[in-house]
Amino acid sequence: MRKSLILAMIFGFLVFGACSGKEVSKSAPLADVPPAQRNGYYKSEPPMTIDTSKSYQAVIHTTEGDVTVQLRADKAPHGVNNFVFLAKQGFYNGLTFHRVEPGFVVQGGDPLGNGTGGPGYTLPAEIGLTHEKGAVAWARLPDSVNPDKRSSGSQFYITLAPTHFLDGGYSVFGYVVKGMDVVEKIKKGDRIESIDIVVK
Repeated sequence: MRKSLILAMIFGFLVFGACSGKEVSKSAPLADVPPAQRNGYYKSEPPMTIDTSKSYQAVIHTTEGDVTVQLRADKAPHGVNNFVFLAKQGFYNGLTFHRVEPGFVVQGGDPLGNGTGGPGYTLPAEIGLTHEKGAVAWARLPDSVNPDKRSSGSQFYITLAPTHFLDGGYSVFGYVVKGMDVVEKIKKGDRIESIDIVVK
């Protein structure tokens, strides 16, 4: 009887873990993992699970307030899919904005908090959308070591002004539609508390 119960519990766990990701992602399993231990946590880009015909928004809860981003799955499906995945996993919870350049960008999403960390993979370039004020784009290593312009797996920046000299070089995957005043208040060391994904 005891053996049957244990087997049933194990089977139930395996089935739950293998489900569509909906239930698993709601639990934000990385939220309780210390940020530094999230560095290199994954081996590859997550599988494509978003529906590019739907509208995705991210509500980024920061220590300065909330920022709502319209994600552009139609133009940057890999980037949006990745951002949605990491947000639901709780990867971003508690991470800092490690770079703030007034009038230029705020940047965060590094589990090490110093600009060198990431989830363990990079993303293919999806270059096309332009850098208007409030553009949300992936950071990346320079062309000298990254000729394919592959994007960071987790570090992103938000532009504080139009920065069109970055067009053609970086992958924009969304735009701030609410809370730009919050973005402008962000200081180095401010934190991302959590990110909610809204699908319509």
